Amino acid sequence: MINVSALIDSLGGALLRPIVSGQRDQIHDVTLADADDTSFDHPGSLVLGFGVDCAAAAVELIDRAVRAEACAVVLKAPLAEDPGVAGPAAELGVGLIELQPQASWTHLVWLTRSILDHATTLARSEIQHDPSNYGELFAFADAAAATISAPVTIEDAHSRVLAYSELQDTADPARISTIVGRRVPEPIVRHFRSRGVFRRLQSSDEPIWVDAGPDGVLPRLVIPIRAGRELLGSIWAVDPGPLPDDQVHELTRTASVVALHLLRLRAQSGAARRMTVDRLRAGLLSPDNTTDLRLPPGPWRVVALADAATETQPEYRLHLWESVMTRYGWPQPLLTSIEGTPMAVVTDTGSARTAGSWAWLQALADDTYAYAYDNTVSILAGRPAHTTHDLSRSCAEATELISLARKGRAATPSTTYEESWHEVVIARTHAALLTEPPLGAGPIQPLVDHDAERATDYVTTLAAFLVHYGEPKRAAQSLHIHPNTLRYRIKQITDLIGLDLMDARLRLAIAVHLTSILDAADSAASGSPEEAAVEPLPDEQPTSDDRQC
Repeated sequence: MINVSALIDSLGGALLRPIVSGQRDQIHDVTLADADDTSFDHPGSLVLGFGVDCAAAAVELIDRAVRAEACAVVLKAPLAEDPGVAGPAAELGVGLIELQPQASWTHLVWLTRSILDHATTLARSEIQHDPSNYGELFAFADAAAATISAPVTIEDAHSRVLAYSELQDTADPARISTIVGRRVPEPIVRHFRSRGVFRRLQSSDEPIWVDAGPDGVLPRLVIPIRAGRELLGSIWAVDPGPLPDDQVHELTRTASVVALHLLRLRAQSGAARRMTVDRLRAGLLSPDNTTDLRLPPGPWRVVALADAATETQPEYRLHLWESVMTRYGWPQPLLTSIEGTPMAVVTDTGSARTAGSWAWLQALADDTYAYAYDNTVSILAGRPAHTTHDLSRSCAEATELISLARKGRAATPSTTYEESWHEVVIARTHAALLTEPPLGAGPIQPLVDHDAERATDYVTTLAAFLVHYGEPKRAAQSLHIHPNTLRYRIKQITDLIGLDLMDARLRLAIAVHLTSILDAADSAASGSPEEAAVEPLPDEQPTSDDRQC
C-alpha cells in the first residue's frame, strides 16, 4: 500500500502528473481497465484507463471507478486535463492522474506493481538500510561491454558511478579513477564539460562521441538514459573505434531498459524512505507504535530542527535536512516531520565524528553558524530516551523548546532540555498565569499603573532587587543607578503595594509574575505578539521620584 502523492513523487513528472486530488489516497492494487471493460470491483485500486481515447469513455470509466471505490484513475495526456473529464472527477471525488504521451502503459504497470510489492514487503518486515539493489545494473554494464568489446560504466545524472563492467582491459587512468572513487574525478569532468558533453546530455537523446583528451583520456561514446524529458543518467563506453550502427542501436536499447530499472529503484527507495518517515512519526507520537522501529543502540535523543522560516514548505525542510545530513556523513538519517517541523532521532552517545550522534549534530550546527550558512536554525534536543517507549516523551520535550527558541529563550545554535530547564519552568508558569480563572491585578498592577502615570521605573527596579536580593550594590549596578536611589525606590514600592518583601514565598510569587510581565514586554518590543497577564510596560524615562532623593 502506498499513497497517491508518494507514487507520483517516486515516478516523477516524466511519467505522471496529478490533475485532480481524490477523497481516497491509499493505493492497494492496480487495475488495467480498457474502454470495453464494464465490470471491475477493486476498492482502493489505481485504475489505468488503457484504451480510453475520448471524453465520454473517460467519464464513464471515472463513474465506474467511483462505484468501485477506486482511489484514482490514470488517463493519457491530453485527455486527462480536458475540463469535460477533470470536472466530473472533481465533483465525484476521485483522483485523476495524467500519463505523459510518450510513456508506455506496460512500463507504468510494471513500475507501479514493483512499488506496491516493495511497500508491502517493507510493511511486513524490517526497514532496510538500502532498499535499492543495483546488482542488475552491473549485469547491464557487462552486457553492453560484451556488445562493443569495450569497458562500460553506468552513471547517474550527477556523474556518480552506479555500475561498471567486468571488462576493463582497455581502461584509461580516468576510467580507473572513476571506478575507484565511485564518481568521475573533477579534472575529467572539466574536460568533458569543455567539450559540451553535459550540455548535450541534458537536451539530446542521441549518442554522443567525445574525442580523446589530455593525460591519456581515450575517446568515449556516451548514451543518454532518459525517461521522457528527464535525464536519469548515462552509459559511458571507451570507444574502441568506429562502431557499427547495430551496436550503437543495441546500446541505445540497453539505455531504455536501464531507464526503467533506475525508475523502479528510485521509486522503491522513495517508498522505503516514506515508510521510515511514517513509522518514525508514529513512534514519536505514541509509545504504543514503537514495535516496528529499527534504531541503532540507545539511548537516543529526539531533536527538533526548528527554524524561523515557518512559511517554508515542511516537505522541503525535511528534504533539505536529509540532504545536509547525508552530505555530512549520515547516509540514512532517521528523520520525520511533526506538525511541519523536521524531527531527528540521534544517539546520545558517540563523538562529534560519530555520524548520527548528538555530538555530531551539535558539530554540524556549529559549522552552520560558523560559516554563516544559516543562523536561523535551532537544534533542540529532548532528554535521553533509554527505551523506545521514552521516545514520545523526548519528542514532546524537544517540541516544547521550539517556542522558547523562537522567542530567543533557548541557547543557539543547539541546546538540550536539561540546559534549558529553567526557561521551561518559567514558560510553563507564564502559561499558567494566563489560564482561567484569572489571578486578578495582584501587587504588581499598582506598580505598572504608577510607572505609566508618573514615568517611574518601579517594575524593573523591583525585578532587579529580587534577582540580586541581599546585594543592593549589584542590583543598583544592573540598573545603572546609585545604591541610595535603589533604597529610596524600594521604600516607595513597599509603601505602594503594602507588602513585606522579607517574606520569601511572597518574593518568589512576585518574581514569577514580574518575569512573565517583562518577558511579555520584551516580546512586544521585538515584534513577537504574546499574551500577557497585565498591560505591557511603558517606555523607560527619567523619573521625577528619583530626582527627589
